[in-house]
Amino acid sequence: MRTIWILVLLMGLHPLCFPQTAAGKEKMAQLIKDDFERARSQYLYMKGLTPADKMPQSFNEKTGAFDARDIQWWCSGFYPGTLWYIYEQTRDEQIRQEAERSLAVIAPNQHYTGNHDLGFMMFCSFGNAYRLTQNEAYKKIILQSSASLATRYRPQIKSIQSWDKNKYFNCPVIIDNMMNLEMLVWAAANGGDQKFREIAVSHANTTMKTHFRPDYSSFHLVDYDLNTGKIIRKATWQGAADCSSWSRGQGWALYGYTMMYRMTKDKKYLSLAKNIAGYLLHHPNLPADKVPYWDFSAPLIPFAVRDASAAALMASALLELGQYSTAADKQEYVSAAETMLESLSGDTYLAKPGENGGFLLKHSTGALPLNSEIDVPLIYADYYFLEALKRYKDWYL
Repeated sequence: MRTIWILVLLMGLHPLCFPQTAAGKEKMAQLIKDDFERARSQYLYMKGLTPADKMPQSFNEKTGAFDARDIQWWCSGFYPGTLWYIYEQTRDEQIRQEAERSLAVIAPNQHYTGNHDLGFMMFCSFGNAYRLTQNEAYKKIILQSSASLATRYRPQIKSIQSWDKNKYFNCPVIIDNMMNLEMLVWAAANGGDQKFREIAVSHANTTMKTHFRPDYSSFHLVDYDLNTGKIIRKATWQGAADCSSWSRGQGWALYGYTMMYRMTKDKKYLSLAKNIAGYLLHHPNLPADKVPYWDFSAPLIPFAVRDASAAALMASALLELGQYSTAADKQEYVSAAETMLESLSGDTYLAKPGENGGFLLKHSTGALPLNSEIDVPLIYADYYFLEALKRYKDWYL
């Protein structure tokens, strides 16, 4: 035994960096299979609750009300995107038919320019559809969606404006916007205008400079003066305070810069992603099950509500970050993601068949300061949960 420890020290390895055991892999493989089967069952149930012209968003367990939104709501792409993930793993034709039907419903969004959320709306949906089918009609919609998103780029601030000017903000740019850059870079590499990539890189570079604190936590929102290009203030809309770390926002940042490294191979994005991961995983307020409270500085911790959507998002990002990391870092990221997935797959967070409005995960939080979507299922929590399960299966089994 002493010899093994000496070898470990000489190799610069922690003993936990040894390869996952066969039993551990078998356990995760079964968990993933079971979760996708649960997803198939739940989403076939949800299909019957979904209005023909709207997309599922949430469910109120107390009232039994199923929440579906108009197609221009920023989450409209997650339902079809989730269906494609389920179809990919189960090959259930009813799931595919519903995925195709829902794509047709949201297709008009390709011309939408009302906010920055085209990536969520159209790449999570049509991007997955094209990946699995190679249907050229889907590709054309992605390219048009990218052109629509590009109209929101503001050269004065080298960023994509998130929301239009309103009574609260002049020109807001939120950290969530990082997630919409993937569609732009993909489009530029697949027949679209090269300016799409330039816009994405410019936005990512600006966000690096403006949104992050010295500890690598992120502000939710930076508001600009378009006349001067100067920052008016740094604030939050969904977090506990301007100085706090809204959990899902930190997840958007981690995922966004990991993705931008994949798309560009620019090492400064990878470095930032690793620093964000370090902030999150070593934060004293991260619970043992690694499902974050809705804000890392939330009042009333440890009694504050959780955000399963943040955990699902972080797990997916950490699994990808592990692909670009040394053995020790990879072990930390994958182990943390595995804990998150196991927690979300347990009775506390995973809905029983036929319950929860057909949604998979319970206990997500949308915007607590706005008294909106508190401790409920949310469609994007399911999307990133299934994406993370797929990534684990593809990369670590």
